[in-house]
Amino acid sequence: MKTIINPSREEWEAILKRPTQTIEDIEATVNQVFDEVKTRGDTAVAKYTELFDGINLTTTRVTSSEIKDAENAVSTDLKEAIALAKLNIEKFHAAQKTDKVEVETNNGVKCWQEKRPIQKIGLYIPGGSAPLFSTILMLAVPASLAGCKEVVLCTPPDKEGRVHPAILYTAALCGVTKIFKIGGIQAIAAMTFGTESVPKIYKIFGPGNQFVTVAKQLATRYNVAIDMPAGPSELLVFADNTANAAFVASDLLSQAEHGADSQVILVSTSQTLIEEVEKEVKNQLKVLSRKEIAEKAIENSRLIFMENDEKALELINEYGPEHFIICAKNEAFYTEGIQNAGSVFIGNYTPESAGDYASGTNHTLPTNGYAKQYSGVNLDSFLKSMTFQKISENGIKEIGPAIELMAEAEGLQAHKNAVSLRLKELK
Repeated sequence: MKTIINPSREEWEAILKRPTQTIEDIEATVNQVFDEVKTRGDTAVAKYTELFDGINLTTTRVTSSEIKDAENAVSTDLKEAIALAKLNIEKFHAAQKTDKVEVETNNGVKCWQEKRPIQKIGLYIPGGSAPLFSTILMLAVPASLAGCKEVVLCTPPDKEGRVHPAILYTAALCGVTKIFKIGGIQAIAAMTFGTESVPKIYKIFGPGNQFVTVAKQLATRYNVAIDMPAGPSELLVFADNTANAAFVASDLLSQAEHGADSQVILVSTSQTLIEEVEKEVKNQLKVLSRKEIAEKAIENSRLIFMENDEKALELINEYGPEHFIICAKNEAFYTEGIQNAGSVFIGNYTPESAGDYASGTNHTLPTNGYAKQYSGVNLDSFLKSMTFQKISENGIKEIGPAIELMAEAEGLQAHKNAVSLRLKELK
């Protein structure tokens, strides 16, 4: 990890740069896969599954017997842990439901807003070395609460053409049965266009690597919405001299082990703590099962000393972290002052992994600085707001003249006539 002492404002952009490829480096590959899936459907999906995942599948749809086998393969202890997490996620997201908003803006002019579920959604669940079955809970639970009618799940197969049992078990537990062994770019393309076997959907959810992120962005060109441009994971910790260095190091490593392109940053007003954390990172790395992956991510990470809280907070808001942990005596300063973060974790006993799994908040969050303009996934992510209005005879008399004047001023005669004819009828 690189230690940086009191960087000037001019240096921030360089030291806060994410270790990601540019879209130009990836877009050509994504476009090629999209073009083929659009024209050749399942044949193209099979081609790229063999190329990228190393397995030739005759069918990608997960069968009911595979789901049953998965249920038997998952331990009772893990099932109980998943149930606890599911319950907390349901509680938190159910609390986000809102009532219909209704107001009479003028006498006889009633306006209201109601929410409707997005009918068809697609979930992308990363597999590979870290099968993220927890992400199914984060996406399928609010989708169910919202009332989404069709849920399609895509996840990459392993070299034997199988899906991790915990993924299949959790999906079935959440009521998701349309599960496909498709990963990466081809999964996003399949859900975007629809194929002979994969339904076309309206909105895609889920994290992924940089190729998946660019693929999701490309999907928006084909009238498919996405949750956000969520790419490689990242974490920023602010810790002062009241923090526990071992706890801080463990949090940094918990994100570093996600992938070699993950990024973790420690910002501190204590050089002593920075030194202690650096030692702890080296010691804890030794016993990690994903040591090599974490080490690569640590190479892209930073230990940044700032001389005071004000400058530290300014730098953190400039970075806009996906995950932000606060371990500080003056925690209120940071909780009240943070403007750009996907999810915030407060105090020495609030590890980021709690939000990843079981506290109840959603772990599908904006990365790469998108926390400046995007929210993390929540119940509203699966809903659309629709407005309604009903105007009575008295209502159109009250606002009609104003509409006529405004339409005439804009040179839109037909707009004016639509009101004038009604007013004339009521005279």
